[in-house]
Amino acid sequence: MPTDKIYAEKQLPSALRNTWRLFYRNTSAMVGLYGFAALLLLCVFGGVLAPYGIDQQFLGYQLLPPSWSHYGDVSFFLGTDDLGRDLLSRLLSGAAPTVGSAILVTLWATLFALLLGVLAGITRGLRSAILNHILDTLLSIPSLLLAIIVVAFLGPRLEHAMLAVLLALLPRMVREIYFAVHDELEKEYVVAARLDGASNVDLLWHAILPNVLPLLITEVTRSLSLAILDIAALGFLDLGAQLPSPEWGAMLGDSLELIYVAPWTVMLPGAALMFSVLMINLLGEGLRRAVEAGVE
Repeated sequence: MPTDKIYAEKQLPSALRNTWRLFYRNTSAMVGLYGFAALLLLCVFGGVLAPYGIDQQFLGYQLLPPSWSHYGDVSFFLGTDDLGRDLLSRLLSGAAPTVGSAILVTLWATLFALLLGVLAGITRGLRSAILNHILDTLLSIPSLLLAIIVVAFLGPRLEHAMLAVLLALLPRMVREIYFAVHDELEKEYVVAARLDGASNVDLLWHAILPNVLPLLITEVTRSLSLAILDIAALGFLDLGAQLPSPEWGAMLGDSLELIYVAPWTVMLPGAALMFSVLMINLLGEGLRRAVEAGVE
């Protein structure tokens, strides 16, 4: 085993400890971590924590305001909608189809983008040029518009919306990884390592990926935020999750006409979306800064 490789492996635990120490000292990053952990718990146990069923209706309790209002009821902490359904139960159950689906989409998009981006980054010549032009063409189409086109062909369902968002996220992620790997391969230390006999696998694992990791974290964070908003937007447009699904975008679209009569039915799903995107961005930014400082 080469000496520089052994040295890099010995340095890895200390770099990880340094990264975690820097991350732990960042207050906003820790807030994002705890918030994201809460979202993950809601995705798994939201339906169990819900006090009522998502379709359970209570006659005579339609459009009940939240419990802190003068006309509220403590039995319905966040109030009810126009059908007498408990909003807290629907919001808790809606974390899985909104945030959980976005996490799955982002994980698959990251995996495919890494494979395609790395393969494209280490290639040269005609294949690299063709892929570059294809990515430029796809990037000229807004991601939400591309998702709408896909759903229009497949039909309005949450699964189809997830596939559409996956296809919409891929081009930008592949392009960013492609350019990052391509630029890293041109640097002097990589050229020197290649002349020293290092294989492409060693270069990717020990030199290129650690240096492009901050960029990858930024792209994953951005993609996860976009996935949440795009899935919610498709649900809002009645092209994603279909009612009576508690998906937050579908809840927004269903309650839009009640914004003046019962504004909490619109504000609460919107606040849940804002909280999710904010926590993800805080976590991603803190993790990126910690990794950059740890690598340096």
